[in-house]
Amino acid sequence: MVKKQLIYSAILDDSALWNSLKEGNENAFSLLFKRHYPHLIQYGNSFLPFPEKVQDCVQDVFTDIWIYREKLSDNVVVKAYLLASVRKRITRSLERDRIFRFSSSIDTVEFLFDFSIEHHLISDETAASKVLHLNHLINDLPSRQKEALYLRYTQELTVDQIADTLDINYQSANNLLHRALLNLRKEWKENIFVILMLLSSVL
Repeated sequence: MVKKQLIYSAILDDSALWNSLKEGNENAFSLLFKRHYPHLIQYGNSFLPFPEKVQDCVQDVFTDIWIYREKLSDNVVVKAYLLASVRKRITRSLERDRIFRFSSSIDTVEFLFDFSIEHHLISDETAASKVLHLNHLINDLPSRQKEALYLRYTQELTVDQIADTLDINYQSANNLLHRALLNLRKEWKENIFVILMLLSSVL
């Protein structure tokens, strides 16, 4: 049974699983949950230092997907949809907290994810030092710019999908990425393509 599920998961992409769960296929729903849960938790933890609350938000998103599956759109980029949904769920959680505890909205909350390009795996000492420096430069970026880079190069979203996730227009999302790379280039003297390559390797 487990082997059959693994084969089923490998063959079907997100879109096929999404359409299948819309038709009430519990196995497709379970596979999507297992496939995306880790990076949704990682993304949520970048906003809230409360792992249990993040887990609740992610699980609530999947609960709503199952309950309202018949009303879901067919044309969905699943990863982008889930990231945006988790972000919105956390926003609502923060808004409730603001009412009772005067906390901030998500747009004023620092994006806590730390980029960590594995410099210790690089044998050349000079190269390792440069990568360590790049880690510091990326993590010192303004919060929204860092989040945009995370969505683009770690989660591999398009600019359109980043805009949807952040609830901004395409030009604003593009500007965030552009300003982030400009800020890095001010201090990073190496080829800009090295930045993009290393960003894409971050887990």
